[in-house]
Order: sequence, then C-alpha cells, then structure tokens
Amino acid sequence: MELRDIEIFLTLTEELHFGRTAERLHITPSRVSQAIKKQERGIGAPLFDRTSRVVRLTPLGEQLRDELGSGYRQIMKGIEAAKDAVHGTTGSLTLGTMGPMTLMIGDLLDLFRTRHPAARLQHREIQPPSPLDLLRSGEVDVAVLWLPVREPDLTVGPVIRTSRVLLMVGADHPYAGRDSVGLEDLGDCALVGGRSIPAYMEETLAPYRTPSGRPIRHAPKVATWQEALTAVSSGQAAAGVAAEAARFYPWPSLAFVPIHDASPCQWALVWRTADESPLIRALAQAATDLGSATESDAPDTAEHVRQRPA
Repeated sequence: MELRDIEIFLTLTEELHFGRTAERLHITPSRVSQAIKKQERGIGAPLFDRTSRVVRLTPLGEQLRDELGSGYRQIMKGIEAAKDAVHGTTGSLTLGTMGPMTLMIGDLLDLFRTRHPAARLQHREIQPPSPLDLLRSGEVDVAVLWLPVREPDLTVGPVIRTSRVLLMVGADHPYAGRDSVGLEDLGDCALVGGRSIPAYMEETLAPYRTPSGRPIRHAPKVATWQEALTAVSSGQAAAGVAAEAARFYPWPSLAFVPIHDASPCQWALVWRTADESPLIRALAQAATDLGSATESDAPDTAEHVRQRPA
C-alpha cells in the first residue's frame, strides 16, 4: 500500500465522506474511490460499508485504521524531522519561563538559535502561583516548568535543569539566622500559596504536611511572583523557592535558607500535546542533546544565600 493511499484511507476513516476527504486532500472524489477499491481488492474484503447516504467502517476497516494510524504518524514525524535537519525550522515559537530561568538556560537557547537561525524565539513570563495558565490559554507554545506535571493534555519533555530548594523568609524571621532548616520546621511557618496551581505541583516547593504529618498552612494566596516577594519580605509568610531565586532577588529584607532534606526541584519543557510542532520538537531535541544541567554553581551554605539588612 502506497503512503498516499494510506493517507487517503485514514482521512476517509475520519471524515466518512468521499467529497470532504477529497477536499481535505486536494484530490478528486474519484481518486478517493479508486484508492479505497484498490486497497479492498488487495486485502480481499470491504473496509467500508457504503450507501447513497452513509459511509461506515466495517470491523475489518476499524482494525486496519487502528493498526495503520500510529505507524503513519510515526512515519510522518520522521519525514518532518529529516526535512528540519536539512532545511532548518522556520516560524515563531513563544517560550514561557519564570523569573531568571531564561538566563539559566542560555546554552539551550543558543544551541536552538544556531541550529534554526530562521526561527523567531519570543519570551513570556510565567507567574509561579499560576504556572499552567499561559500554556492553557495558548499564549505560550512551550513552557519551562518545575516537575511533576501530570496533566492529560500536556506533554512533559526533557529535564533541562535541577535546582536545590531553599526557604525564602523575611530578614527578621526566626529561621533567617540558621544554616539550614528541615521539612519538619515548615510546620511552624505559613507558606505563600498559589491561586491557580495543581496541589501536586505546589507540594514540590510548598508541602501541605511535614514528614510527621503536621499540617502546613498556605496563606496568603498570591497571584504573582512580585506579590510572593512582598508577602515574604513583610513577614506575612515564608516560601519554598528554587535556589536561583537567591541569586537574582537579593533583597535586603529577604533571607534564603537551604531546606536540607528537601528533594531537588527538576525543570522540564512542557507543551500542549495537540499543538506539538516542528519548532517545539527542535527545542526539545536541543535540550536532549545538551543534557540536563545541575544547579551546582549556586552557593552551598546559608551564609552565602542569606541577605541581611545593610
């Protein structure tokens, strides 16, 4: 069976109408009919039940559709990847990142631009209290998010960075002078909460219970990173943050203290599965080729990450 005939068959299984299938593929209805008859002769049985009013798949047709569909999509992906490798990828890709993360993945972005000089890379800022909003609305094509992300309509790509987790507190907070704190200590804190974030994502930086089971209060609820900084610096709450925050937000009114028993925070590319494109695949491939980077150049002790009033 020729690749074009497979395409005609699979399109007809979706449209169940010879005229619409022809329009979609820019061919004539007779070409559709000829291709299907040729396939049925080769197989030796009908793939469709056809009347003057209705076109339906036979059980054999349903079986063939299911078996051919995944293979056809894989073949087309391979062809697109080969074309991209030869000609480069063009178009516009909007990348969503949080705070300083764009600076931390400079090597990835440089490699992507080198490989695809005709592509235009645009940037949007994602707010940590609502990490999925811009992805859901279509305002970004791909986002750099901390894991886990377990959404049925989203694809999680390669991990591109790993960060230590710190507790961000006000400079006058009782924990500000410590070398480190533990997860159990968070039971005595109020942690900043997000207004639009899956609980399982929030737990990575702001758990709901300590290891012994004590509840951890999440308040106040904030909508932006700036609101989180203000809430913490004013003493209203603390916040679990990735280590990069200590470098890029050295406010005199803030202190950053390592959480010594917190698991590292992994960052990955995430995109809408239904809108995967050659540009998204190109960025993911560049990330895979580079491998993940570890936040090893961040300070190792609280003495380096605490900011004290002048």
